Amino acid sequence: MQTVLGAGGPIADELVNEIHRNYTTDIRLVSRKPSRVNTTDELVPADLTDAEATSRAVAGSEIAYLTVGLPLDSQLWERQFPVIMRNVIDACAEHQTKLVFFDNTYMYPGTSKPQTESTAFAPGGRKGRVRGEIATMLLEAMQAGRVQGLIGRAPEFYGPGSTKSYTNSLVFDRIKAGKRPFVPVNAHTRRSLIWTPDASRALALLGNTPDAYNQTWHLPVDPNRQSYAQLVEIAGDVIGRKTDYTVLPMLAFRLGRHFVKPLDEMYELLDRYRTDNIFDSSKFAAHFPHFQVTTYQEGVRRILTD
Repeated sequence: MQTVLGAGGPIADELVNEIHRNYTTDIRLVSRKPSRVNTTDELVPADLTDAEATSRAVAGSEIAYLTVGLPLDSQLWERQFPVIMRNVIDACAEHQTKLVFFDNTYMYPGTSKPQTESTAFAPGGRKGRVRGEIATMLLEAMQAGRVQGLIGRAPEFYGPGSTKSYTNSLVFDRIKAGKRPFVPVNAHTRRSLIWTPDASRALALLGNTPDAYNQTWHLPVDPNRQSYAQLVEIAGDVIGRKTDYTVLPMLAFRLGRHFVKPLDEMYELLDRYRTDNIFDSSKFAAHFPHFQVTTYQEGVRRILTD
């Protein structure tokens, strides 16, 4: 039995598909209101902030994937994420279940220095501090031998369908709708973006690789990093017409954050748009040399034509 805690959404759904295709059809989906991806999926409604419900959801699982996403709300993150992580660690320890945690990079410093698995946490805001806290909780549990776990960490998403990210919503979704895209802060810094199906495939691969455990892994990205200006140019080639863009400067976010909550929640992340964002996934590439990473050219084409 392999269990997805936080089922629903593009990462979890593609993860379930990948597990079903290549590893097992004995899959349990856990969320407040889970729905099947495959006809054989077992559905378990559970609130992961409830310790007893979390234990019941994990019981009988060989591997549990923690893919919970919460709305971008700092207070909600501070209130719920540490409780969820504590409950999941406890449940996995109780039931001798391996734990695979899908993480992000919010706890990393927003500088141009390459980010590796050993980069020290230096969060720039409340959400980054929460992510650093829960990653540290798992690392400490792994080091203490309480759980056999791993962390699969991903940078900002871009991807097909209902992928939710600033890059999708500000750039590609607007281009697809025939609108002028918005670029946050700087159009010419290099971006590290992960194609969401690649993230899910890589997470399933790590979870089913015994020697991947008790480590942190950067999930695979195309190392041929592109700036937003280059990505918009690629999009123009795909749709057959030149596309201009508007850069949203820091001042716009600084003023807008006082009136628009999503801009306020995004503000702590803006340093990563001001400079090159170099997420290094060479460790994964070296360990899994046959894993095919989606190129930016192919990813943009699929977003705009599928």
